[in-house]
Amino acid sequence: MKVTIFHNPRCSTSRNTLAYLRDKDIEPEIVQYLKDTPTASELKELFNTLGIPVHDGIRTREAEYTELGLSPETPETELIDAIVAHPRLLQRPIVVTAKGARIARPKIDVIDSIL
Repeated sequence: MKVTIFHNPRCSTSRNTLAYLRDKDIEPEIVQYLKDTPTASELKELFNTLGIPVHDGIRTREAEYTELGLSPETPETELIDAIVAHPRLLQRPIVVTAKGARIARPKIDVIDSIL
């Protein structure tokens, strides 16, 4: 089974999710999105797979969120562009499998439904 994790090694939840997968004998493809930022089209596909509005996958407590004047009313294309320009805005970690995708927050075990 192919599993991908959008991972930030400095984030404890992301590290814990990676460990959770490995404890299940799953070695995922790791996308360090802060270094290898997904393109706008990749992000659109990711959010389609997640099945959530783009705003629901944004870290609203990051300074860039306020500085850019983002809100739930911001058009999704602008939110995607903001994530491409400021990848810290992307909620993490995100786990993707053939069965779907989930943001492993606030509970890691939400990903069990796609494993």
